[in-house]
Amino acid sequence: MSQPNSSKARYFVGPLIILVAGIAGYFAYKAKAPEPTAKLEAIPASATVSTPVDTPADTAAPESKKRIVPDSLPDITLAAADGTPTKLSSFSGRPLMVNFWATWCAPCRREIPLLNKVRAERKVQNAEIVGVAVDFREDVLKFVQKVPINYPLLIGEEDGLAAAEAFGMGMAFPFSVFADSQGRILTIKVGELHEDEANFAFDRLRDLDNGILTLPEAQAAVNEAFREMATERAKNEAAAAPIPQK
Repeated sequence: MSQPNSSKARYFVGPLIILVAGIAGYFAYKAKAPEPTAKLEAIPASATVSTPVDTPADTAAPESKKRIVPDSLPDITLAAADGTPTKLSSFSGRPLMVNFWATWCAPCRREIPLLNKVRAERKVQNAEIVGVAVDFREDVLKFVQKVPINYPLLIGEEDGLAAAEAFGMGMAFPFSVFADSQGRILTIKVGELHEDEANFAFDRLRDLDNGILTLPEAQAAVNEAFREMATERAKNEAAAAPIPQK
């Protein structure tokens, strides 16, 4: 995603981390096994594409492996839950969050009640949430029979993975893309989304649509806020952790 003086794309945060997570997720996807979930959860919760983080030279991924995030929503088409081919652009013209997930991903499953809640609360903003399940179609349909998903759902296997790649992400699940009414990407949150992050991002999308902030200003605000939220969350978790017995 762009900063004020950038070109049309930027490199994603921590390409090596995403490469490792993508490999783990890929094999879990093919084997339908839940074991790699812990590795996916290890992706930093504060990671966004608003500001790149330099990767040490000895751990940087090769040029061909670096992820490039587009400035705006890519033109992708996936099947809806009823099998109808659906363009992502059909949801344009409003603040939008696109959540990539899979049934075998524990943090993805934990997000669903929050996404239902946020979507209901953001109707007054004319906002929408779209879920993209990169998973076996039969597994997704069985899952949604047990777990209510109150927002539009798109499903894809290889084409779902291609959609994730179009965002420069691969299978680093979950990840959530926030875009304004013009389809410009505000940020991509990698890892489990939290309510304070979702609300802050949607508020900045509202500011963009109302002309209160420019895109670079909104990106900077989100990036700073997400880092602060992640830091505070880490402090609270550390304080609540049990003290090891001697």
